[in-house]
Amino acid sequence: MSVELVEVVRSGFRECVHRGSFVVLRPDGEIDIEVGRVHTPIFPRSCNKPMQAVAMLRNGFVPSSTAELAIASASHTGEQTHLALVRGLLARHGLREEHLQCPADLPTNEFARAAVLTNGARSKRIYMNCSGKHAAMLATCVANDWPTDSYLQPGHPLQQAVVDTIAELTGEPETELGIDGCGLPIVPVSLVNLARAFAALVTAAPESNERAVADAIRAHPAVASGTDEDDLTLMSAVAGLFCKAGADGVHAGALPDGTAFALKLDDGGERARVPMTAAILCRIGVDGGDVLTDLAARPVLGGGARVGTIRAIPGVLDL
Repeated sequence: MSVELVEVVRSGFRECVHRGSFVVLRPDGEIDIEVGRVHTPIFPRSCNKPMQAVAMLRNGFVPSSTAELAIASASHTGEQTHLALVRGLLARHGLREEHLQCPADLPTNEFARAAVLTNGARSKRIYMNCSGKHAAMLATCVANDWPTDSYLQPGHPLQQAVVDTIAELTGEPETELGIDGCGLPIVPVSLVNLARAFAALVTAAPESNERAVADAIRAHPAVASGTDEDDLTLMSAVAGLFCKAGADGVHAGALPDGTAFALKLDDGGERARVPMTAAILCRIGVDGGDVLTDLAARPVLGGGARVGTIRAIPGVLDL
């Protein structure tokens, strides 16, 4: 069963607890730390994006740059750099924003969203954080002369290729698909196999599709996430780290030597995710300086002043 992982302490009082599960793998792929339900499939949400990008590369998607490959794997925040990459990708394949089938949304970056609202614009599909992935999927369809109007369907050749690729990278037994927030099929994966897939990407041969995705995200973390986003902060602080956050409290990552982790918070608590990830990285001896230490103990505010901490529960990483 899942265990208590993260606590919120306000004025010396434990105010809230987040339960969940996590796993850490050694470079040889064996389990180093196992806490909670790490063999039970979860929906990795956007943690599946790097594997989806590998499937696209294997099936004819040719990005014009590493930044374009990063946007194909991104949970972006709708900033101008992100939108320019998505629009360029669409235009290069004779596609328009109307071909995107992700839901319309506003940018999640507060300044980008304010600019859109100030100008009187409305929600658009291109603003949605998954629009880069959808654009790359459409480009892959164009490259193969596959239908572009049904690319969301589980039976579409592209989605079948994605399922096959994720099965190969994770070793996860075939299970029933779900539907992600962006409308695409999502493949359930256990935490231990999610971590193994991330390790496989960073340790793959330099010329491989797997390594290309990991390298693109590490080279362009601001494209793969956004200004002030947690993945940008983590990859900037920890040399060689490849990581990806997923909605509802999922996070996975790997270091160049193949050390890997994956976690899931039962309540989907976003505020608890990075303190837990930072604590895991500190536990395995990663040098992230003061940045990592600060992330492992995020502040709880009262009247604008720090009155407490969001942190991994002491001792949970020693289980």
